[in-house]
Amino acid sequence: MTRSELITRLAAQFPQLTAKDAELSAKAILEGMSESLARGGRIEIRGFGTFALNHRPARSGRNPSTGETVSVPAKRLPHFTPGKELRERVQASK
Repeated sequence: MTRSELITRLAAQFPQLTAKDAELSAKAILEGMSESLARGGRIEIRGFGTFALNHRPARSGRNPSTGETVSVPAKRLPHFTPGKELRERVQASK
């Protein structure tokens, strides 16, 4: 599902919301989630899953075309862990 599909479904499911209101709501939620992760926080949505950060330490890697050793800096990456309800629902839909 894309962001525009989410906005369309929100507007259809909640008739009191205009498409513009649904767009603003979706944008505010996603922006809040992004800001929380950027600050190093964790997001838990019961029944859906958890968004957290994985920390990858600095390491040395290789350039595949030249074989030269390059330094890969440390980084933080977002990671999603599905909740029990979501896993069960996906498994049941097979």
